[in-house]
Amino acid sequence: MPTIKIVDFDGNDAGELTLSEAVFDAPLHVPAMHQVVVAHLANARQGTHSTKTRGDVSGGGKKPWKQKHTGRARQGSTRSPIWVHGGVAHGPKPRDYSQKVNKKVRRLAMLSALSMKVRDELFTVVKSFDLEKPSTKAVKKFMETIRAEKALVVFHGNGDNVARSARNLPNTKIMNVASINVYDLLNSKTLVVTPEVVARLEEVYSK
Repeated sequence: MPTIKIVDFDGNDAGELTLSEAVFDAPLHVPAMHQVVVAHLANARQGTHSTKTRGDVSGGGKKPWKQKHTGRARQGSTRSPIWVHGGVAHGPKPRDYSQKVNKKVRRLAMLSALSMKVRDELFTVVKSFDLEKPSTKAVKKFMETIRAEKALVVFHGNGDNVARSARNLPNTKIMNVASINVYDLLNSKTLVVTPEVVARLEEVYSK
């Protein structure tokens, strides 16, 4: 089973934590992670974009000129796509971009992403965020101490003080463990969690 060091809020060693092999030492499955990330980005699209076709543009009812004997190409409407102020040919219309991903594939992708963070030594467990009140300065100092780059901070339970402290830090994203997803894991470099988050992840994904 993989073990990882625990640090306190000052960045000092505070013991070790044994991780579940099934969750944090799973085989890497790139196709599953790719499928989940593509679906995540697709599901975030609103799909409300729209363009007007030649039938949606007002005007153009009268034929510009007679069909023959003008020396010009025949035209039936000034709202043809080849005309200025005409409609758009084959333009986007509102549609649903959402993609379905099977539960087993989502689980496989999550295990792969978590295991990759542990193997690449980009997984930091902090004993607790000792914040009686929001303090961006304190969290910034902690991030500099552990040398966290483009960090994803995941907390469990009430993390208002942590969220308010880290929300102004550049390249730092914070979320509850209930909202953790493969895209944010892969889009970040350093993953910072608490032992409660590790226990929750093992509880959910060990099954």
